[in-house]
Amino acid sequence: MKTRRHAKILELIKENDIDTQEELLIFLREGGFDVTQATVSRDIKELRLVKALSRNGQYRYSTGGENTGDISSKFYSLFSDSVKTVESSMNMVVVKTQTGMAQAVCASMDSIYWQGFVGTLAGEDTIFIVCTDESTAKETEEGFRKLIGSR
Repeated sequence: MKTRRHAKILELIKENDIDTQEELLIFLREGGFDVTQATVSRDIKELRLVKALSRNGQYRYSTGGENTGDISSKFYSLFSDSVKTVESSMNMVVVKTQTGMAQAVCASMDSIYWQGFVGTLAGEDTIFIVCTDESTAKETEEGFRKLIGSR
């Protein structure tokens, strides 16, 4: 039973943005598993699940090693430590970084699939992102600002 439950948990966190134990508990119960919050808590520890930052700036459970489009901890750390400002205009986003950091941040960014990005270009302290439309650029600006604490 435990093995099946663990497999179901891994399936659920892969397919859904689950950010609380309570939410995971609900999904498990809907899937036919009669579990308590304490059991879910133990399962999370046994599976070594971590909370990873998703593209929308929200945390969700992850195995930490999956490549599902979540922002990797390395990208998050580099981005939050290096970026000064983020601004959008029309379908473009301009990211200003510490001097010498734009290419590293941009290369890290390019290793992740970003829906709605046409392309990126980095200089010494500036990253230029062309998005498919204005709404994508605005969403990107808002998401990136969350990563840097609205600097």
